[in-house]
Amino acid sequence: MPGSTSAFKITLKNGEQSAARKCFVVHRDRISDLAGWRKRPDRFYFNRLFDPWIRKEFDVIPATTVTNLPAHIRDVLISRYEYVVAEREVVPDLTDTIRLCDTCEKWCPPAETVQCDRCKKFFHMGCVNPPLLAKPSRGYGWTAQAEDKRACRERARTARKDRTLAEKEENVEIKHFKMWPFRYFGRTLDPDDLIFPRAATRVGPKYQATVPAAPGTENAYIAGGDSTIEVLSLVNKMSTAEVETLEAYKLTLTRNEKLRSSVDWLTEVTFRLTEAWSNRRDFHTVNMRSPMRLEKFKKSETRYTDREWSNEEIAAFEDAIAVHGAELRPVRDEVGTRSMPEVVRFYGHWKNSKLREETSGSGPRDSGTDEKIKAPSRAVSPDEEGSVVKEPGKGNTSCGACRTRESDVWWKAPKGLPTNVLCDNCGLSWRKYADLNIRPMREETLVKKSGDKREGTPLNGPSAKRAKTTSSVQSTPPPAGPSAPQLRCVACQKNGPTGKVLRCRQCQFRVHAGACGVIVDPATVESWVCDLCQNEKTLEASLISDCLLCPRMRRDPKKKMIYPPPDSFLRACKPTEGQAWVHVLCSVFIPEVMYSDSSRLRLVEGISAIPQYRWSNKCTLCDRDDGAVIQCSECPAEYHVSCALKHGHKFGFEIQGVKASKRDTTTIVEFKDRTGQMVPVVICKGHVSHRRTLYDLCDTNEFGETALQVYCKNYKQAPTAHIHGLLRKARRLDKILNTHTPDGSAASSVDGDAQASAEPHCYRCKTEFSPLFYPATAQGAQAWLCHKCHAETRESHPVTNGIGSS
Repeated sequence: MPGSTSAFKITLKNGEQSAARKCFVVHRDRISDLAGWRKRPDRFYFNRLFDPWIRKEFDVIPATTVTNLPAHIRDVLISRYEYVVAEREVVPDLTDTIRLCDTCEKWCPPAETVQCDRCKKFFHMGCVNPPLLAKPSRGYGWTAQAEDKRACRERARTARKDRTLAEKEENVEIKHFKMWPFRYFGRTLDPDDLIFPRAATRVGPKYQATVPAAPGTENAYIAGGDSTIEVLSLVNKMSTAEVETLEAYKLTLTRNEKLRSSVDWLTEVTFRLTEAWSNRRDFHTVNMRSPMRLEKFKKSETRYTDREWSNEEIAAFEDAIAVHGAELRPVRDEVGTRSMPEVVRFYGHWKNSKLREETSGSGPRDSGTDEKIKAPSRAVSPDEEGSVVKEPGKGNTSCGACRTRESDVWWKAPKGLPTNVLCDNCGLSWRKYADLNIRPMREETLVKKSGDKREGTPLNGPSAKRAKTTSSVQSTPPPAGPSAPQLRCVACQKNGPTGKVLRCRQCQFRVHAGACGVIVDPATVESWVCDLCQNEKTLEASLISDCLLCPRMRRDPKKKMIYPPPDSFLRACKPTEGQAWVHVLCSVFIPEVMYSDSSRLRLVEGISAIPQYRWSNKCTLCDRDDGAVIQCSECPAEYHVSCALKHGHKFGFEIQGVKASKRDTTTIVEFKDRTGQMVPVVICKGHVSHRRTLYDLCDTNEFGETALQVYCKNYKQAPTAHIHGLLRKARRLDKILNTHTPDGSAASSVDGDAQASAEPHCYRCKTEFSPLFYPATAQGAQAWLCHKCHAETRESHPVTNGIGSS
């Protein structure tokens, strides 16, 4: 209990108990000599409170410093509580002199008070003439009228109480009221407020249950009588016979003894049986086959208990724990298939199992471990062993905070520091007060430039006057902990572990697996090759890797074929249904293009469905009119997708809200903390002041899926379930029958007498049967191309009329 002196016993591993030790925890204002207090063992202090549930920090002040209150309320507050917990911005109002209305001379609560901007006096909004209905808006002031200016001649002087000297820390007595030394005094200054801190986001009618009282009772909730209450159990309202029937039927729902003792399973069984009893259904209609349930305040079904962890997931979890320790967010990223709550719950069970193994002696032990570990020079208590680095390492390791290289004991450092260890002083300060005096990196750089100097040596002093001394105390720096190899993704330019970021064995192309449509197989991570390198061996698609959606590349036919560089995301290409290639980025950000398998981003289809204006409009970056263009989300500029990437434009995905009338016809997705329609967005790099909330291509959700994966899975999948690929292609070709040829002449059809009299035939395959013939020039004479040959020609040499092989 903060604010009191407590004793506890330490149990050693051999079962013996040491003597009880006292731990002194007092408020900061009660300590007269802070430096001396911190030097003494087992001495702690506090002046703030962090609420982990609402993730908010509050200030803790003595109750005697609260002066802006009516006398009777202040007397009760001081007599009952020792400290007051309040928001940081509220503390100046609480510790100010009592604010009385200059008209009625009664206390002015902040919610009902207005201050004159001229005389700085306070008034009730109902005591001024005319009365105020609302406070002035932010940025505006209020001045009293002539009737209220009698107190404007002299300004009130405010005085704050000086901080009293601390008494003897160990013998101080702390007042408690109902076992609480704290009293929450929030924004409203309500004397009847709860003792627990609260957040503004949880105050209001949206989060409060308004349940009417039952007849004859007051302040009583009716079970199941309001739509904001979800009843979990009504066993107390059942008769004895019904409870016996319920308990007997509960045992028949499973034969697994371990499951019968599971808290999650028992809670869900009770909930389902209560729901059946409330709806007057028989208990035999309830079963536990489905692990899913639909809660009242959630949109989709969730599991009432976590699914079993596979051996691969457990192995990944233990490897991540060995690298990151108790930092569970990077552990969640390493596992990849579990959400953060699942990782936290599994970590508790996993840690308990390890402790059980150590206690029972069944855990693996190394016979030579005790001899190899070097004991630190300072005595370490048993509860500190888990945070102390015992094995001395080789090298010149320094403290992550103060940069010292000498310490009797090395502690594990929190994540984010230059090194993974802390010296004895910094480690104790971090464990006790979460306080680190971090030395800037700039000074460390200057030390390296000026030579190898000892800690604390002035940087600007003459080097000739410094006498080189050697310390008798040898440092014991810890070893550098094992770290997972990191690779930089060319799509997002962020580092990631091997397995999340893949590297092509042949061309060294590096990209997140979720950004190029690769389903990771742990056995083949090291031997992975990209699609272009794999095609060189399999020859499943064309060896010409030019993107059909980009401008045609001008090459010298005598020179060797040039592939996209491996240090650009344009290296990620996918084959089309006509054995050509398109960039992954181009196929994702052009809306008309679809995938036969959106999970692998292949095969690409729908190029023929791209409208005419995308092919005919000119790119504002390369000034070419071939290739398909897209428009900036903030301005009318149009450009190719590849040109936008080369010029550094912003790519991402935005979650936009959907009207209620369009929810039935719009695909709604949930990504991280937002729900709505996912829209691909490309913004020119000049629009730095846009207010869009964008998710990067490689941003992942709690399931390890990237934003690109989620978008393609929900919006780029072709309807393959009921429509064959050949039929989808035929339907797209039907839309081209009324199009015009590149030279402006109408395409010919086999229907009609004119077509029959001309008897056209394809000059390439010599066929006379085709739904459509296209004029062409062969050997200087007028000739015809059938629809198939024309499509194959367009696939290898796209033009700007939007007609392609797909």
